[in-house]
Amino acid sequence: MDRRTKQLIKNIYYDILISRDECHFQRREKSVYYLSKRFLSLPVRQAGRGLLRNDKSKKLNSSMIAAKIFLLSSFLSASLLFLISCANQLPPGGGEVDKISPEIISSYPENGTINYDKDFIEIEFSEYVDKRSFKEALFISPAIEDQPEISWSGKSVEIVFPNGLKNNLTYVVTIGTDVVDVNNKNRMANSYSFSFATGNKIDKRTINGIVYGKDIEGTFIFAYKYSYDTTKYLTKKPDYISQVGKNGSYKLNGLAESVYRVFAIKDQMRDFKFQADQDLIGIPFKDISLIGNDSSFIGLNFFLQKIDTLSPRLISTVMTDRNHILVTLSEECDSSNYKSQDYFIYDSTSNASLNIEYCYKGNTKKDEMILIQKNELNPSNRYYLFAKKLKDLSGNIFSNDWRELIISDKSDTTAPKLFKKIPEQNTAIDFINANIIFYFDDALQNKQIKNAILFLDTLKNKIPFEIYFPDDATLIVKPLSDLKPDKKFEIKLDLSKVIDAAGNKIDSIYTHKFSTISGIEFTGLSGKVITSKENLVLVLQGLKNQNNFYITKPDKTSNYSFQRIQPGSYALWYYVDKDSSGTYDYGWQSPYRNSEEFYYYQDTIKLKPRWSITDFNIKTK
Repeated sequence: MDRRTKQLIKNIYYDILISRDECHFQRREKSVYYLSKRFLSLPVRQAGRGLLRNDKSKKLNSSMIAAKIFLLSSFLSASLLFLISCANQLPPGGGEVDKISPEIISSYPENGTINYDKDFIEIEFSEYVDKRSFKEALFISPAIEDQPEISWSGKSVEIVFPNGLKNNLTYVVTIGTDVVDVNNKNRMANSYSFSFATGNKIDKRTINGIVYGKDIEGTFIFAYKYSYDTTKYLTKKPDYISQVGKNGSYKLNGLAESVYRVFAIKDQMRDFKFQADQDLIGIPFKDISLIGNDSSFIGLNFFLQKIDTLSPRLISTVMTDRNHILVTLSEECDSSNYKSQDYFIYDSTSNASLNIEYCYKGNTKKDEMILIQKNELNPSNRYYLFAKKLKDLSGNIFSNDWRELIISDKSDTTAPKLFKKIPEQNTAIDFINANIIFYFDDALQNKQIKNAILFLDTLKNKIPFEIYFPDDATLIVKPLSDLKPDKKFEIKLDLSKVIDAAGNKIDSIYTHKFSTISGIEFTGLSGKVITSKENLVLVLQGLKNQNNFYITKPDKTSNYSFQRIQPGSYALWYYVDKDSSGTYDYGWQSPYRNSEEFYYYQDTIKLKPRWSITDFNIKTK
């Protein structure tokens, strides 16, 4: 009986015996099942594995074969009789929802085995798992040339390598966290790996760390043996693979002596290659050398980021009236770079270039912007809008883009309106370095409107201020000195002097009221940084709101201090600002650039109102 026939019998037998929808029982509590399993698995695990296969090296007499067939028939018959008696049993209904993650309770061969000469491995789970999810979560390094054969027997799975394993090589088997159980689709909490060698030496080098960010579960760790031909990274399958657990931690085991470049990849297509248009990536801060006595590396951490390599383009340009042009872009762009001089209208009929007067974001979608022109356009002519430069949020630039302009002769009769204020009406702001921002839905033709603004305190005292425009539709009012704490203020804005390009305005006064905080509710964090690293930057980041963060640097005596911090729960992390930019560098995949080294303080920092924490010392490498 060859291996395939024997394996087919095993699969049918086990699938019937432990079918979770027909009959449930503990394997070792039922003698028929236990003896059958011993009988069928004994030739698989031991040297006599060839008894039920065609093995020319061992000649079996006919009586031995007949005995085996008889025993096999007897076991199957007894098993079927047992099944008939319990075929109507079903798993108990109701009860608590299963929230327990499946685990691997054993693997064969054992981790660290050397001189392994079999052509199979076995893994046993704590519960029934989805077979497809297991297949997708199984990684073997180095890669096996031929597709392995996977066969199940209840909670155990056997992986057979048809052409065997290569000699004198360390193999690392990793089962990722994508494995889910059958009962409630619970994922494995952590990846599992074990290694064995087909020679008398085994590679034991390791790399571990943590991946930080949102939606990190399922992120892969790709390790490549370093090559000077860096163009091939991320376009081929990695030499070693691992997968992060629920807490973002990972470990690469059984690494051979080499230098490694390691990436964290949220591989959406599961093709084990990085696709910039759909995958997230974490770039390492350096390549890891595991040569000689360097047998492990701890703390190769990653931030995931979206790599945007596409430059923005003009999608459409439509005039909503004779003055306004609604521009739709291929993606969100950096509105701080919106300038009217970067755009012009080209009249192809008369071969003339026409100016754009104003440019602003306004109350539009994230991939839209508004341009305003005041030229008299001839409906009989053909017009095109040209953009000299478009720059997206990732810094990608496209120059000299153009689209045909759909013109309109509709009159603009709508006055500018306020659609957003910071702070909002009757809310509080910090009294130090206060900015009051007014967002209009149209460009303001008259920028000399300081005399249209009255800034008062509760005693009607005038507050000295200055104004400026970050774009043509946004007004910022800034007091010349810090405001007093715990006070009320108001700004009166004469809208009759807020005029758009068509001369539209509203004859009314808008009053905006707000107050300042007292400041006594602030908290703080200070201490000393004990490190050999230079140019360290500390970041205190809110856990509820990722945009709520504070940055500081240690002084010459290594002391640091966060002051005027809003109470709440925070994460503390710090990085080596190697380019002295003051912002964290996530790195880049092509042309390749390392990220900046960073570390996380593992515990949550809870800062209470009016109670600063001092002597909070931080020790790094």
